[in-house]
Amino acid sequence: MIEDSTKHIVLASRSPVRARLLRKAGLDIIVSPAGVDEEAVKNALIHEQASPAQIAQTLAELKTVRSARHGAHFVIGADQVLSCDGTLFNKPDCLEEAREHLIALRGKTHILSTAVCIAKGGGIIWRYQDTAELHIRSFTGDFLDTYLFKNKERVLESAGGYFLESDGVQLFDWIKGDYFSILGLPLIPILNFLREHGVLQL
Repeated sequence: MIEDSTKHIVLASRSPVRARLLRKAGLDIIVSPAGVDEEAVKNALIHEQASPAQIAQTLAELKTVRSARHGAHFVIGADQVLSCDGTLFNKPDCLEEAREHLIALRGKTHILSTAVCIAKGGGIIWRYQDTAELHIRSFTGDFLDTYLFKNKERVLESAGGYFLESDGVQLFDWIKGDYFSILGLPLIPILNFLREHGVLQL
């Protein structure tokens, strides 16, 4: 049972990374994943020729609205889409698929489109989008084998099979974009919004 307090923040996501970012920033959050069939929605939007940014925005809005039943609480929903050479990448289902993703991205620049929404009282009151460019270096097969062996569970948490907060950063030649957005949540704009609305101290 959620207490009747506007200080509570609901995260409409199963992402352990997003929950960890908010908690490490000192926020009191309740994780309440939204019941959204992301694959079906994404496939429909791809059929309609929506851009990666539009797909991320739509999914973030759906997650937020589906979890907006929490009434007075601020509900955060976010999504991220990885695209490279016109192909969209989903989170890998297994280690072999993570290997295929990293090989496909090797030596190339890919785009991360990140979107976040915040709702209160059943309606969305804030939207934010960000884009980052990342270039994965031409790593060797030996490096990839070692990387996947060391991180065989965590590589399934992201579409690209990497995480910048640990040794996944060794996969890259260069990165252009906000660090937190790349992790999946544009934390600084969210904190600014929460301060403006009295959730955090000015």
